[in-house]
Amino acid sequence: MSEVISKTPFWHSLIIQINVLKALILREIITRYGRNNIGFLWLFVEPMSLTLLISLMWYFFKVNAFSNLNIVAFVITGYPMAMMWRNSSSRAKGAVKANQALLYHHNIRILDLVYARIFLEIIGASAAQIFVMIIFIFIGLISIPNDPFYMLCAWGLMCWFSLGLGLIIFVLSARFEAFNKIWGTLSFILIPISGTFFWVDTFPNEIRRLLLLIPPIHGTEMFRSGYFGSSVTTHQSISYLILSDIVMLFIGLAMVKINENHILEEG
Repeated sequence: MSEVISKTPFWHSLIIQINVLKALILREIITRYGRNNIGFLWLFVEPMSLTLLISLMWYFFKVNAFSNLNIVAFVITGYPMAMMWRNSSSRAKGAVKANQALLYHHNIRILDLVYARIFLEIIGASAAQIFVMIIFIFIGLISIPNDPFYMLCAWGLMCWFSLGLGLIIFVLSARFEAFNKIWGTLSFILIPISGTFFWVDTFPNEIRRLLLLIPPIHGTEMFRSGYFGSSVTTHQSISYLILSDIVMLFIGLAMVKINENHILEEG
């Protein structure tokens, strides 16, 4: 007696997974921003307006008077990246609670709900970063980047970081109600030490070594190195950032797997 085991081909499964994520992302856009007025364009307008506001505020306050560096370029090569991982992790928190009914569908899993929210934030932050830089280059506030490809690599690695962090924060928020409430405040506190508003090179060696233990700093320094080129001194380790991304993603996936039943019960 022979037993026939039917397996779904890998590429067919991949197509199903992509379609599921696309549908969840579109549903998240409609749920969050609605169909009226500019609708999904708020996905880009929201982070872009914040970046514009912060950059112009620094510009009109003449902060660049204290440095030969273009302060607007300095801000937009740090702040949007920090907001990407901050918003991704914050949005991931309520992914299951808001969409638990969708888990009755055969092809939708907990991770799909979390991925959809994180990817949506990454898309919005990426589009905002590109649009703001194009606008500022066009009106002459900043110059053309020195090495766009290196900047793209840094941004990609920080998207990876955002994914791993988002999964970890998602599980911690589901497990601990207190953490769920304080993460919003805690994440804003973490932004200043993520390299957003300072150069690592300005610190003494002892402090610099400690700062370089923080993964986002490497992404920010790498991104700024790509923009400013040899005119600035940056400190980044691509291998350390990749290793951090791998470890965080592994920890996040493991935490979701271990706590899956609890997340469903508490959802």
